[in-house]
Amino acid sequence: MTLFGLGFSAPWLLMGLIALPILWIILRAIPPAPVRRIFPAVVLLLGLKNDEQVTDRTPWWLLLLRMLAVAAVIIGLSGPILNPRDEGDAAGTGPLLVVMDASWASAADWRLRMNTLDGLLAEAGRDDRRVALIRLTDPQEPQFLSAEALRSRLTGIEPEPWEPGPDALDRAIDLLPDENFDTYWMSDGLNRDGRAPLLEAAQDRGQVTVFEAPRNLLALEPMVLADGNLTATLRRLRPGPEAEVTLEGHGRDPAGNPAVLMRTPVTFEAQALTTQIELSLPSELRARIERFEIGGADSAGAVTLPDDSLRRREVALIAAREDREGLQLLDPLHYLRKALAPTADILETDLKTVIPANPDVIALVDVAQLTGQEGADVLDWVNAGGTLLRFAGPRLAASDISRDTEDPLMPVRLRAGGRTVGGAMSWGEPKSLAPFTEGSPFMGLTIPDDVAVNSQVMAQPDPTLADRVIAQLADGTPLVTRKQVGQGQVILFHVTANAEWSSLPLSGLFVQMLERLAVSSATAQPDIEDMEGTIWKPVRVLDAFGVPQDAGVLPGVEGPALVSAPLGPDLRPGLYQGEDRSIARNVVTAETELIPMTWPDTVPVEGLNRSQEQPLAGWLLAAALLLLATDVIATLSLSGRLRGAVAAGLALMLLSATQQGARAQDEPQADPAADARALAATSEVVLAHVLTGDARLDETAQAGLRGLSDTLFFRTSVEPAEPIGVDLETDELAFYPMLYWPITPDQPTPSSEAYAKLNTYLRSGGLILFDTRDADVAGFGSGTPEGRKLQELAAPLDIPPLEPVPQDHVLTRTFYLLNDFPGRWQGRDVWVEAAPPDAELIDGMPFRDLNDNVTPVVIGGNDWAAAWAMDEAGNPLVPLGRGFTGERQREIAYRFGVNLVMHVLTGNYKSDQVHVPALLDRLGQ
Repeated sequence: MTLFGLGFSAPWLLMGLIALPILWIILRAIPPAPVRRIFPAVVLLLGLKNDEQVTDRTPWWLLLLRMLAVAAVIIGLSGPILNPRDEGDAAGTGPLLVVMDASWASAADWRLRMNTLDGLLAEAGRDDRRVALIRLTDPQEPQFLSAEALRSRLTGIEPEPWEPGPDALDRAIDLLPDENFDTYWMSDGLNRDGRAPLLEAAQDRGQVTVFEAPRNLLALEPMVLADGNLTATLRRLRPGPEAEVTLEGHGRDPAGNPAVLMRTPVTFEAQALTTQIELSLPSELRARIERFEIGGADSAGAVTLPDDSLRRREVALIAAREDREGLQLLDPLHYLRKALAPTADILETDLKTVIPANPDVIALVDVAQLTGQEGADVLDWVNAGGTLLRFAGPRLAASDISRDTEDPLMPVRLRAGGRTVGGAMSWGEPKSLAPFTEGSPFMGLTIPDDVAVNSQVMAQPDPTLADRVIAQLADGTPLVTRKQVGQGQVILFHVTANAEWSSLPLSGLFVQMLERLAVSSATAQPDIEDMEGTIWKPVRVLDAFGVPQDAGVLPGVEGPALVSAPLGPDLRPGLYQGEDRSIARNVVTAETELIPMTWPDTVPVEGLNRSQEQPLAGWLLAAALLLLATDVIATLSLSGRLRGAVAAGLALMLLSATQQGARAQDEPQADPAADARALAATSEVVLAHVLTGDARLDETAQAGLRGLSDTLFFRTSVEPAEPIGVDLETDELAFYPMLYWPITPDQPTPSSEAYAKLNTYLRSGGLILFDTRDADVAGFGSGTPEGRKLQELAAPLDIPPLEPVPQDHVLTRTFYLLNDFPGRWQGRDVWVEAAPPDAELIDGMPFRDLNDNVTPVVIGGNDWAAAWAMDEAGNPLVPLGRGFTGERQREIAYRFGVNLVMHVLTGNYKSDQVHVPALLDRLGQ
């Protein structure tokens, strides 16, 4: 029924309005007045005034409020509808076929479409019409059912993330029933080939009515990477006024939780169909973004997935020892940086920070030993699909890694030592590379004539070795080996990453080999010919609403079909993974044409030029609740109880605020002591010692470093602050240039997390002075518990090959000229990082050209802290020897401590001084 421009789906409920006058009369009715009798004692009360008066009847305005609330409930339950469909809008009384495009372009308004379809079926049910439904994205033979039966099945109807192609439209024509019927076509608004024959076939069987949603369709083209920036192109189907939309980047935050990582507004100019925006995003953020989408568009056409053609690969570079002197050509990472910088994003930090960032490749350059936790984390990362790229070097050659048994993070077993060819102390000439064989990823690359190898680490013969060699030298020895680990791989270059062992890093072949190993990005889309014979596995697919889903058990797709076939049930939009790269198939591409559908004049189109039906029941029922709430407040006020109600409400609000304050206090707060400790450690040079758990030994170490700090203060330009004891489990180590670690037989072994921090500390330039304090016993050649404990503690550390301090080591001359390094004891060898095997003394120079940087460890047993120890007044705490001899020994111990600290802070500058005469001679000075 239509009344005053409003439609009512249950008009019989309006008869309840007749009861409103009766309700008014009942509420206004007053019982008969009581008979008055004067009681003498009441006379005493005459003339008294009562401050709180209550009316004897309900005020008229409160009655009116209640009447309006009841009327709103009655009218709301009667189903009022604004802009109701006229009776003349009905298409007919015969069978009705609902045709739905059900494509990605329908997804943005799918709820509106389903509501419209539900109303259409309700009307068809009232008219007792049979209804059938066909989706053009997945045509099935339509069956005419009762409207209520079809209405109960609407929950299972969903759009598809592709468009109906010509074959699907032809199949739909063949499936049309032969009987006459009317058609209600729910169009997605896009013009496509093959639609005209289907429309003609539907018109031959009856009247056709089209529904198109009034919302403008938005689409997003795949991102384009140029000059390090992303360019996004947005489109809309129809021109219109100036409009602003939001471009969002979705991915995972550092904790692994889904989040919106980027959001930026984009404006369509008036009447413009396209707009572009350039995005400059940090590489870390860009690597985490898993999809770009237009906020609120809710369709697969407004979502684009990035693949390897867009995303520059992230490569983490980690060297066994960082170059502190800026000697670029000797830096083990220099040539890798040069080769990867144009095509990859480079990260240089420690493993603990890198692994949560999930880079594509981790390059370990001459890193031999990983702690248990580091190794486990890297192995899990490789199993999940990462590429571990390793380069050999002196440390790897001198270590015991992958000797007896194959290390999980090495592709082959290695022989002890290494192999040197072409040097003054070896036989043979430098070796050239053998041509790359079939099956090698380097097959087809041209090998320059000037590429030669002087040294390498040798692979141990093994039944699996031949299958893992992907490059070899002319004599058949492996140069590059590879092993699959889970979904990832481990690759080892048997030479160094710099030009120390070979000239390979100096050639263009080095860059090409990295590209073939998918270490650098491949930005060009592959051709069909390149995709022949390949199968691509779907990783994530999009539904019609643009929501990514796990591909599950979907079958793989052949390479040529992935590039050229249209989207459909067998090729869904999503991300597909190949052997060494990923490719995204997005719904909208740069070649996709968005053309609005133009219907013939004989076809009525709904949705674009008429107001939609708007139910008013919810609004009226909400108004009724609001009126009743007002009635409650008014009643409390008239009865004098409003103050109590307000007081109770305030009490509840206060209680809630108190609980929120208590929860806020339970939240973790920043630690002021830790902040103060970090500030003190970084404001000045601070020497630190490792806390062993032995209180007396820790006090001696503290006093020893205090005495050494005072000596540095008075004799050098270094002015250290008060020493600090550090806990390896909880404290940050990067603040301290040097750690003094006294060894006791029963001190606890650090955890794997602590070893990870220690390895990071050693690789980033720190120095650890291990002191077993057993020179009085071990000097006679016997083993000690402290020595055995040191071997146990140092096993997980990435320590390079060691040797006793040579006479020309920079540690003998950084500040004082020294021949011995005594402490409380003397005579025990002191061990430092070994010099390179090819370091030779050159005529005319007093020292070898070691380029030794800072040795990461110094190991001895002379109990230096006891010799350095001073009290607050500057008096020695531990006696040394007798008379002048003991004081001389203490003086030499202080000089060794000064040399050690200066070596940590200045590196090899003393060694470089021997080159000054040669440099002056070249300059003609």
